[in-house]
Amino acid sequence: MAQSAATHPSVDAPSSTGTVGGFTRFELELEFVQALANPYYLNHLASQKLLQDSTFVAYLNYLQYFAQPAYTRYLSYPGPTLKALELLQQERFRQEILSPDIVAHLSEQILLSSVKAK
Repeated sequence: MAQSAATHPSVDAPSSTGTVGGFTRFELELEFVQALANPYYLNHLASQKLLQDSTFVAYLNYLQYFAQPAYTRYLSYPGPTLKALELLQQERFRQEILSPDIVAHLSEQILLSSVKAK
């Protein structure tokens, strides 16, 4: 049974869609969504104009399934990851992340939240 773009991968069963480079679709999406917690990576995506691409924005919307508890448990840093995914749903944020000041502010906020969590 192949997964369509509208369905979410099963994390309890092996992927029936095969692998890419030895990784399942879920593993690749998990790695990517966790990278979104890095404000400098978001800035890079914006500078490459990916955040203006409607197909890419739709993919970011699809990745919101990671906010469900069944998937959140796989995130190393759920707070920053899910916050970035939430912010990326907003067109204004996708434009503002080009600003070095915004990137620095987000980085500082992530650092402060990690210090408070200890």
